[in-house]
Amino acid sequence: MNKKYWWQSAVFYELYVDKFADDFRGLAKRLDYLETLGITAIHILPHYPSPMVDDGYDVSDYRNVRPELGTLKDFEIFMREAKKREIHVILDLVLNHVSQEHPWFKAARNSKTDPMRDFFLWSETGKELRDTPNMFPHLKLQNSQNWIYNPATRDYYFTTFYAEQPDLNWNNSKVFTEMTSIMDFWINLGVDGFRIDAAGHLIKKEDTGSKGIPETHVILKQIRAHLETCAPHAMLLAEAHDQIELVKQYFGGENCDECHVVYHFPLAEQLILAALRDDNSSVNNMVRASFDIPVNGRWAAFLRNHDELSLATLSDAERNELFAYCDPEHKYAFPTGSNISMRMANIFKKNPEKIRPAFDMLLRLPAVPIIYYGEEIGMENDTTIGTPRDTRRYVRGKFDWQLAKIQQSDPDSLFNFIGKLTREHMRVAQRGLKS
Repeated sequence: MNKKYWWQSAVFYELYVDKFADDFRGLAKRLDYLETLGITAIHILPHYPSPMVDDGYDVSDYRNVRPELGTLKDFEIFMREAKKREIHVILDLVLNHVSQEHPWFKAARNSKTDPMRDFFLWSETGKELRDTPNMFPHLKLQNSQNWIYNPATRDYYFTTFYAEQPDLNWNNSKVFTEMTSIMDFWINLGVDGFRIDAAGHLIKKEDTGSKGIPETHVILKQIRAHLETCAPHAMLLAEAHDQIELVKQYFGGENCDECHVVYHFPLAEQLILAALRDDNSSVNNMVRASFDIPVNGRWAAFLRNHDELSLATLSDAERNELFAYCDPEHKYAFPTGSNISMRMANIFKKNPEKIRPAFDMLLRLPAVPIIYYGEEIGMENDTTIGTPRDTRRYVRGKFDWQLAKIQQSDPDSLFNFIGKLTREHMRVAQRGLKS
């Protein structure tokens, strides 16, 4: 198999280092567990230094490891152990915004003449970009707007997500230079690729929705071209949620010159609905309708991840059916509307056996499967955290190693059932690549 396309037959496991294994040294010691499950690639959720307003997606230093996770040396030790087992590693790369504690923004917010000023978006009035989405209005502490007032310079900076996450100005070519340099830094430490967080939001443009606009695709193609030159084996995974025909654009056309792999969010919704109904016809229909993608591209298929489950592409009736089944009181609803923050074990608490057919459907798809940590042992939502403003934290609890030990020793457990499916998936995928 061409090593450049290693990801085409990989099975990914998505995890927070601290929640799964405490730190990078601990993660190195847990690789045997992942091997037993049949995992061949790890997606590490943000591990960078951060004030943790948004669980690490507010990055304050892109070239280091959060102190509670260890040191860069510990990261290198982990990478060596992963390589020994032929387990690939990709990192989450937050390109849309930084933490307000990042040195770039700390300099920019204090002076209109600082060289870092043009790394961000500023306004004297806070009235521009009215059509640009405000993703977290309920989580913005200062106000519910995209423009956040900055007292030091008496103007406003732009944010798409939390108020503490100022958006980068990708119209400034120096931002591209800095970010590709950061990618090079991690590739030199052995990393095999990156998940591009909020891939569709990079460029903001007046009189547009500033989501997936042509200028953003130009930037993503340039990032891909950079990798093709310096690290042709490295993959890009795009997080982009939209209508299927729009999401396909993140592959970059027939040449697949943008992102190698793209999340298929609507498919996740249909997989869960199909398991609920014991009817996979809607999944088969979606596969037939949406898998006409570039030959070297792949959809990323998943059931759950670190975010809320988006139900945006379901009909009102389907959405109501799912809520009525798993969360009639809307306890775990994400406040912006139709989304829900629940692990599989909570969604199917009335009938846990429905989790197995869901994974069976997932791992038989001609796609790159991603398993979210803890789903393979039926972990439930973390309810010890009270009632968080950000309901996504319900699905980001500490990994239950006691439960994992019990399941590993039980041949009929969910863990061992999924392990058999992952190995069969790899065999089928590898045969397809050789044919």
